[in-house]
Amino acid sequence: MADTAPNLVPAHARPTKGKGPARRLRTEGLIPAVVYGLGSEATPVAVDPSAVLKAIATPHKRNTLITLQLPGGEKRVLFKDYQVDPVTRKLLHADFLEVSLDRPVRVRVPVVTTGKAEGVTEGGILSVTSHDVVVEALPNRIPVSIEVDVTPIKIGHSLHVSELKSPEGAKIIFSTDYVVVYVAVPEKEEVAAPVAVAGAPVEGAVAGAAPAAGAAPAAGAAPAAGAAPAKPGDAKAAAPAKGGDAKGGGKK
Repeated sequence: MADTAPNLVPAHARPTKGKGPARRLRTEGLIPAVVYGLGSEATPVAVDPSAVLKAIATPHKRNTLITLQLPGGEKRVLFKDYQVDPVTRKLLHADFLEVSLDRPVRVRVPVVTTGKAEGVTEGGILSVTSHDVVVEALPNRIPVSIEVDVTPIKIGHSLHVSELKSPEGAKIIFSTDYVVVYVAVPEKEEVAAPVAVAGAPVEGAVAGAAPAAGAAPAAGAAPAAGAAPAKPGDAKAAAPAKGGDAKGGGKK
């Protein structure tokens, strides 16, 4: 990235601090801001929020190199931090980091995956665990993103930060060799066993088959083959006594 057309943001001196002066600035269409860095004291300034948002509306976003135009000169800065209104989402405060074009800085750069992982073709699931990495580069050489080719990653395998390729003019910085992207093994769905229901026919039973030994036949069912027919007297014995017999005594 060549520093041929830096983004310009007019800034004004802000000698007073506090909530009251900050509210007055906002009524004028400005917001309070602070410039840090390069071993000097923090410089309070006032800027137009729309100019700041326009300046970082580039592919580099917050890593865009900005030129603050102050009454006493210009400062090259990076957009460091900000505060927004929780309801309106309007910019309320901004912090800038002053930089020098000949001194590298460390910033977070987003990770962008390219290609289709071999493991995904096999049915795996691609997962990105680190969506950005720390990069050290000159302020005007900060890459837009770090491209990661996931094509060779097989199912159950991963890619670590040490395996990423640093873009020209920049260096990826890390203290531990953490995982950036991996292809997970898909979970197998468990098939629930069928639940037996009382009175339901047993799977695999043959229609018309005799009941198991000792089992009572179903009501209205034909007797099993070879079973002796019931005797006529058996039915009388089973019937209840008539009249007074039911009370335990016959007629005298």
